[in-house]
Amino acid sequence: MNFPDLADFGHDPWWLIVLKALAVFAFLVANPLAAILIERKIMARMQTRIGPNRVGPRGLLQSLADGVKLALKEGIVPSGVDKPIYLLAPIIAVVPAVMAFAVIPFGPMVSVFGHETPLQLTDLPVGVLYVLAITSVGVYGIVLAGWSSGSTYPLLGGLRSTAQVISYEIAMGLTFAAVFLDAATMSTSGIVAAQEHHWYVLLLLPSFVIYAISMVGETNRAPFDLPEAEGELVGGFHTEYSSLKFAMFMLAEYINMVTVSALATTLFLGGWQAPWPLSFFDWANSGWWPILWFTLKVWIFLFVFIWLRTSLPRLRYDQFMNLGWKVLIPISLTWVMVVAVIRVAIGGSEDNDLARSLVLAAAGIVVTALLLYAVWRLVRLPVEKTAGHRVSIRGSSVAATRPADGEPDGEADGEPEPFDPMAGGFPVPPLPGQVLPQRAVPPPDPAKETTDA
Repeated sequence: MNFPDLADFGHDPWWLIVLKALAVFAFLVANPLAAILIERKIMARMQTRIGPNRVGPRGLLQSLADGVKLALKEGIVPSGVDKPIYLLAPIIAVVPAVMAFAVIPFGPMVSVFGHETPLQLTDLPVGVLYVLAITSVGVYGIVLAGWSSGSTYPLLGGLRSTAQVISYEIAMGLTFAAVFLDAATMSTSGIVAAQEHHWYVLLLLPSFVIYAISMVGETNRAPFDLPEAEGELVGGFHTEYSSLKFAMFMLAEYINMVTVSALATTLFLGGWQAPWPLSFFDWANSGWWPILWFTLKVWIFLFVFIWLRTSLPRLRYDQFMNLGWKVLIPISLTWVMVVAVIRVAIGGSEDNDLARSLVLAAAGIVVTALLLYAVWRLVRLPVEKTAGHRVSIRGSSVAATRPADGEPDGEADGEPEPFDPMAGGFPVPPLPGQVLPQRAVPPPDPAKETTDA
């Protein structure tokens, strides 16, 4: 296969660079337009509804109609906002999402009007770190939008987004470290070339699972859409935005979905390389065909985004932070150490490639099983009352105690179980069968009554 390397970049004429940039921008605009419509169609199908079917044949123009509607709405700027930052925040959210796609490879070397060029705008020796850095800038758009709105609930949404990005970018960066160790490069084109014989989803399975969880948290999608959280924040950081400014936040969210999906494809699914068994044919990995394989892989991740939003409820904030700091980061750090030890012990030469791959795959299965068990322990449902035990729910943990000798069993006497809504440090509502404790009313103060009289 004709894999490009870093020496193949920087030689294109100016018109070809402009053409590539316009093609990447068109790809990033067309995919969100299609994703919005397809998301509504898939969600309707999964929830036994009709979905959009009025605008255009079978509702195919619904995304266009939504864009026109947002553009024609009145742009309202509330009083009390920090106007320069309020207007700049949507731009800060969109521009980094578009810039991150500059180093994503779409295919091998091709001929465009007689010029040999890679199907990639550019590449860097630290291309993946560039994507991580530029997407981190996008969170400032959300934070500044919440702060500049001059309202309480947008501010809470912005603060949540700050904590969310800090928490999950650490785990995401550690998954990149495992890929760098095995590929021995940080450039996106080099990582795709390193997966010529085996994709990293097979060798670095824990990194793939952790990245898949982290990218949902990075894009503020359900079940991790806590910066928006309509249930308690009205709409989150964009509550005070309308018209095209709101549309820019929506566009940034879907472009970020495409970006993290493309990065997952590049790092773990072989990039633009054809899937098995098509990879045995030379034509499948040459010419313009790789663009099709790349797009299909990206849309597999986009479908998972839609599936999660349709199926799962939103996590509590403490569950979300516990998942990032107590599960993903420790396990991803442990996995990076395992990959480094295996590479040093077995070596990185081609003679040891098969042995190293088998050991990595076996270790990856073990670490992935540990990861899934830790996630299950974190989000599992509370245990019901068992025979001879009294179970109290404390936030996300469960504590079981046996009644003392001679102590009557509350359920047998028809009395409800005692319930403390703040036992775990996080206020939770009572479950069926639980009753909030009665608050003691202090007796009236005679001295105060005399003073009032």
